[in-house]
Amino acid sequence: MYDMKNLQKLQNLSAHAPEAMAAFNAFDKAAFVDGAVSVLNKELMALAVALTTQCPYCLEIHTKRARKAGATDAQLSETALVAAAMRAGAAITHASHLFHD
Repeated sequence: MYDMKNLQKLQNLSAHAPEAMAAFNAFDKAAFVDGAVSVLNKELMALAVALTTQCPYCLEIHTKRARKAGATDAQLSETALVAAAMRAGAAITHASHLFHD
């Protein structure tokens, strides 16, 4: 099911909803521009989100971009552990809903 070639099929979205896809593409591009937060940090954030959502496409794309922005193995490793802590922490805090007064 997962194959980077599948991303070519997104042209269907552009063909059938060109204005919305153009707006999305512009937003996505703008979100990753170097600014108050560096491109490297934005890519590491994207990787943390991709790890928690388990999106293989995002993982591949943003790992390449993070590497291009200078990410080291240590930074990628710490990013993965932050993502794991956030996901585990959410399970723990949501456990509070298991108990009723």
